[in-house]
Amino acid sequence: MDRSWMNLPRVNPDYRNGVEYFLNLAFANASQENMILCPCKKCGNVNWHIREVVHEHLVIFGFVPGYRKWTFHGVLTSRTASSTSNPPFHHNSHRGSLREDDMEGMLRDAFNMHDYHQSVREDCDIGVTDFTEMRRSGCDEEPNGEASKFYNLLNEMNEPLYEGSKYSKLSFCIRLFHLKCLGGWTGNSFTQLLELLTEIFPFAKIPQSGKDMKKMINDLGLGYEKIHSCPNDCMLYWGDRKNQESCNPLVPVWPDDRSE
Repeated sequence: MDRSWMNLPRVNPDYRNGVEYFLNLAFANASQENMILCPCKKCGNVNWHIREVVHEHLVIFGFVPGYRKWTFHGVLTSRTASSTSNPPFHHNSHRGSLREDDMEGMLRDAFNMHDYHQSVREDCDIGVTDFTEMRRSGCDEEPNGEASKFYNLLNEMNEPLYEGSKYSKLSFCIRLFHLKCLGGWTGNSFTQLLELLTEIFPFAKIPQSGKDMKKMINDLGLGYEKIHSCPNDCMLYWGDRKNQESCNPLVPVWPDDRSE
């Protein structure tokens, strides 16, 4: 098959059709546990992914340069037929790409972005300009607010906390924020912890303050709001009563039959 489509802009229908052809061939000949090696520029035929993720990566990042013979995906030449095979599939070897805590799945759920490549087209009319170039130079119509948050968090998810770390910047923040909530840490104590971690590990991409981290968490819909309550636990001071400092007089729920 002519593979000149691999050089086309990634929003071109011929490129999309070529990706579908590649995926059909690869999953028919080289899949293991419903996954294949992802040949995108980011994964470089190292990480194993399911079809949906590989499709997304090829639409966003494109194929790794020079990968024309598809030798890791069931297309063997006479030269490689006897010597080349897919790298062994180990559960632990792809743990980083699948992420046990499924950050990618959480992002999709939070922003309803399960059909991600379709949302890219809807959020920004980029014509024949490929997606990566659009992200660098901008486009005439910026992504809407929710899509912009999704793109930013996707970058945070793919950015390692430091070189060689199994945690991304996003997964680290979520884990640490979870501990804050479980332990009931104050905002000041949390910021002091972040400052200490930054001082000890200056090479890590740690947020500067609890406020910075909370903004990231809020974009995921995982934030919280403190609502004061009456010391007697009889009411919450929220909504149109958020500025109250004392509870309303109690009214009996059941009428007093003795008055009859």
